[in-house]
Amino acid sequence: MSCIEDDPQEQVTERDYTRDGLSPGITEGTDGVMLLEPRHVPLGGPRAMNVRRTLPQRARSLVGAWCFLDFYGPDDVTHTGGMRVPRHPHTGLATVSWLFSGSVDHLDSAGHRATVQPGDAVFMNAGRGITHSEFSSSDTQILHGAQLWYAFPEHNRFSDPGLDVHRPEEITGDGWTARVFAGSLLGVTSPLQTRAPISGAELRLEPGVDLDIEVPTGHEHALLRVQGDVSINGTDVPEDNLAVIDTGRTVLRLRAGASPVLALLIGGEPFGEEIVMWWNFIGRSHEEIEQFRAVYQAEMGFDGPQALGQDGRQFGEFPPGQPDPLPAPALPTTRLKPRS
Repeated sequence: MSCIEDDPQEQVTERDYTRDGLSPGITEGTDGVMLLEPRHVPLGGPRAMNVRRTLPQRARSLVGAWCFLDFYGPDDVTHTGGMRVPRHPHTGLATVSWLFSGSVDHLDSAGHRATVQPGDAVFMNAGRGITHSEFSSSDTQILHGAQLWYAFPEHNRFSDPGLDVHRPEEITGDGWTARVFAGSLLGVTSPLQTRAPISGAELRLEPGVDLDIEVPTGHEHALLRVQGDVSINGTDVPEDNLAVIDTGRTVLRLRAGASPVLALLIGGEPFGEEIVMWWNFIGRSHEEIEQFRAVYQAEMGFDGPQALGQDGRQFGEFPPGQPDPLPAPALPTTRLKPRS
C-alpha cells in the first residue's frame, strides 16, 4: 500500500516527527503506556477507501524497526471501490500485509504475483528498490486488514528485492488464539527471516480472558486494538488506537472486556539509526530521497528517458497491460528531517 494521500498536508514525512512532548491525538496511559490515535487517510479518488494510520506520529516514529501502520475496514468494496493502488515504489523497507477478511492481488517488479488471503503473512522486501501494485480481488466483498512497514538497517538496506510468504499456524491457549507472523512470541518462532529483530502476531481473546505474554526486556512493543475492548498493562485501549510500551518490560498483560477481542501485537529492538522517510521511500538523507525520486520518475517515463546504470533499472520491470504507475509527488520546499 502506498503512502499516497489526497491532502499533501497529510503526507507524514513532511512533518517534524520529534518526541519533544506529545502531539495532538497522543495521550499517556498508566504504567508508561502511550496511546496513539489514528489519522483517517483516503487512498485516493472520489470513492476512496479510507485507512486509519497510527504510525508514524509526531511524538512517535518507530516501534522497534516498525515505522508505518495502516489498517482498514471492515469495508464493503461494492460501495468504496476497494483497494486500488497502481504501481508505486519502495526502498529500504519491507511491507507486511495481513488480512482479516477479503483478499488482495499483489504484483511486483521482482517477478512475483500473490493473492493475499486472511492468515497469510506476505513480506515484500524492497531493499535497494522495487515497485508493486495492490488491488482488492474481484471476489472480495468485505475487505479488512492492515499493512505495516519496517525499516531495514544500514547493513542490508540495499539488498535484493523479493517476496516472502508464510501462513503461520494457529496456536491456542485458555480462551485465546494467536498467529505469530514475525519473530518470537508465545513460545513460537516464525520461520520468516527478517532484516531486523522484530516480532508480530494476531491475537484473539474471548470475553473476560487475561493473557500474559513474556517479552524481551530490551524490545519495544505496540498493541493495535482492531475489535473488542482490551487493556494492556492496566490501560484501556480506545477503539482503533495503538498502545505503545517502551523497553524495560518482561511481561505484557492483556485483559479482554465484555466482547471478543481482535488485536495485532508488534515489537522489536529499538532501531538505533536515524532514517528519512518520505512518500514510499526510506533513506538516510534528504539528498538520497531526492535521488530515489529522480530515478523512479525517470524510469517510469514521467521526466523523460534516463540512461540505465550497469545494474539496469533500480525499480525493475513490470508486465505489460497494467494500469499506469503513480507519479511521485513534489518534494517539500524544506529539507526532510531525519527521525529515530
